[in-house]
Amino acid sequence: MKSISIIIISYNRLDDTIDLLNDIGDLNQTQLLKDVIILNNKSTVDYSKVSTFINDHLSIPFQLIDAPENLGVSRGRNYAAQFAKGDIFFFVDDDVNLKDKETLKKITNCFASNNTEERKLGVASFKVLYSSTMQVQITAFPHKKFEKYKDKHRLQTSYYAGCAHAKLKQAWEDAGPYPEDFFYGMEEYDFSYRVLDAGYSIEYNDIFEVIHKESPLGRKSKEEKLRMMWLNKSKVAWRYLPKKYFYSTAFMWSLEYLKKTGFNFQNFFSNWKKIISIPANEIRKPLQQSTLDYLKKVEARVWY
Repeated sequence: MKSISIIIISYNRLDDTIDLLNDIGDLNQTQLLKDVIILNNKSTVDYSKVSTFINDHLSIPFQLIDAPENLGVSRGRNYAAQFAKGDIFFFVDDDVNLKDKETLKKITNCFASNNTEERKLGVASFKVLYSSTMQVQITAFPHKKFEKYKDKHRLQTSYYAGCAHAKLKQAWEDAGPYPEDFFYGMEEYDFSYRVLDAGYSIEYNDIFEVIHKESPLGRKSKEEKLRMMWLNKSKVAWRYLPKKYFYSTAFMWSLEYLKKTGFNFQNFFSNWKKIISIPANEIRKPLQQSTLDYLKKVEARVWY
């Protein structure tokens, strides 16, 4: 049976991280755990409480790693993954709870049950509930046609939710790590296209639920984060998709930026300059026709 590495990137959520570590300690089948990597992503608060927790729970293979700087999401996951030794990488955000004690066994079963698929399962995304309402978090459901697919227990899809997902280590190695130039946002889309192009599939599976402490109202959309998401999604479209989708993505995300910032034009035009320069600075790596066929089959939204 495959072993699991749990990978947690933590930044200033000390109490939430301790809650998550308690959940991990309470899981069944902990013999499946190869290691639990906790990356302190250059937090500004004291993480000695995590070190104390680890010393008090030596039966669980916790490993606290200090990042040399705030690496952001992409580089943080890349940095932490180099320490993980399991066959499956289970990435989970530090504001998530794991209350299903069978989580580890269910993750291994999820990958073991896909041996007959045309594409080998590379990434699995799981059901995410808001902690305050216990309702499904739509923004963490990995398909844009939520109403059509919300009642399915399993489905092949084109991307995954970053807050709780598992990857085969081999798929991670075959597709390559997250883009180092993405500090925040859209790194899952970049990896998704590459892992699909490497011949793997991506699946949503509600085999277990994770509890997310994000509010149903969503986190406040900071202007800087929106700019990064707009720029990064445009880069992804240029790198992998037919060119027409780069133009539609850049334009539609510019409207999304204006809408969510209350028509804040302060950095609107400067970000457009960066996006216009993408074709001159980014190497295109168009997806294979088989991958484009897969995207069509799973009804992926590629124009935005």
